[in-house]
Amino acid sequence: MGGADAVTALRRLAPSGEVFAGELALSYAEDATPGMGGRAPLAIVRPGFREEVSAVLSFCNREGIGVIPRGAGTNLSGGVVATEDQVVLAMNGLARLVEIDEANLTATVEPGLVTAALHKAVEARGLFYPPDPGSMAVSTLGGNVAEGAGGLRGLKYGVTRDYILGLQVALADGQVVRLGGKTVKNVSGYDLLRLLVGSEGTLGVVTEIIVRLVPAPEARQAMLAVFATVDAAAAAVARVIAEKVVPATLELLDDVTIRAVEEYSHCGLPAAAAAVLLAEVDGMPEAVAREGERVKAAFRAEGARKVRVANDAGERDQIWTARRTAVSALARVRPTIMLEDATVPRSRVPEMVRAVGGIARRHRLAIGTFGHAGDGNLHPTILTDRRDLEEMKRAEAAVGEIFGVALELGGTLSGEHGIGLAKRPYMRAQFGEAGIEVHRRVKGALDPRGILNPGKVIPPRSLVSQR
Repeated sequence: MGGADAVTALRRLAPSGEVFAGELALSYAEDATPGMGGRAPLAIVRPGFREEVSAVLSFCNREGIGVIPRGAGTNLSGGVVATEDQVVLAMNGLARLVEIDEANLTATVEPGLVTAALHKAVEARGLFYPPDPGSMAVSTLGGNVAEGAGGLRGLKYGVTRDYILGLQVALADGQVVRLGGKTVKNVSGYDLLRLLVGSEGTLGVVTEIIVRLVPAPEARQAMLAVFATVDAAAAAVARVIAEKVVPATLELLDDVTIRAVEEYSHCGLPAAAAAVLLAEVDGMPEAVAREGERVKAAFRAEGARKVRVANDAGERDQIWTARRTAVSALARVRPTIMLEDATVPRSRVPEMVRAVGGIARRHRLAIGTFGHAGDGNLHPTILTDRRDLEEMKRAEAAVGEIFGVALELGGTLSGEHGIGLAKRPYMRAQFGEAGIEVHRRVKGALDPRGILNPGKVIPPRSLVSQR
């Protein structure tokens, strides 16, 4: 079927939504990953009802047209980059908060609901949805599920995967399955629910989500600790964990990031510091006071020059503004940022931080390192300019070395950003050929025609393990 005929057919299949093509479609060709621009897709379909998702998938499967499920496009691994022969299924039109079930501590949502909107709705009822990706003000719950998104509170509370109780999923041929539900326990059959979470739109399209909620913590204490070296800050992270304290959040910012953030948001960071740690403990007031003292003692034992505790909600918000603006701040320093997502066992954080510093010096690059140091998930961010081809070659080499070190330290290619296209060349280094073949078999079983997010995650057989 020709392009114009396909667009006409798609308009019939999604009458309550929007279908458009041409120049307007170009803005849906890429995501937030630098240097991975795509081409204007065949069409953009923004369904208004779940039934239209199934109809579009059934049609595209029959015609052999690739389909790219898309949320808000905040992906950082080239996960929704499109080409001209593909259809982008924009799921942000399905954005209802269906239900908050206080009796079962669950919420049921459509995939296009913005993460922060869910936070606001449940917190108004004294409840709490812990996953908080840095993009939560704009990212959608469906995108969070597809990427297995993390966030600042992952150390204590876990990530998106840990809060998904049920999914409604449209498969490649348009059939709809329900996985899981509102029960706390469910071991019937294979764990298909967890298979779908983090599958990056390559196995099915999520049309409804049931998330687990928890009671909101009664008290919180946030603090900022200043260190003379990044090594000392990284060692303090390890000491906190060794002391058997699990803060809700434990974040690291190095000197490059501190300066960028302070210039951008003027939130009171010590611009001359080599590193800062941002931490928060939460829970019952007595436990918060006790754990807060232990965290401060661990920081001081590793040479913290200063530990500042937030005295009120305003100071607490100021501390977390510093962390949440890190990406935006670094993006102003150079025209291009390469934001990576290497994750290691948290006891190996000091080694990973030192390795990134060595890689930056060896390749003559500015790399700002920040991230969820408490759970080993660091974001080395290379500041570069993609118009400088020679510098970009050095940056690409540095990325490969960063991933290599992470794997050597027992880590992984991604803790929360996913694989997409950007990290696909490194998948063999982590899984080996046998592991990649298992991925191919699963993909082939659920999407035999290969229409769902084609080319993402799984490297083709001819692709070597380097970019």
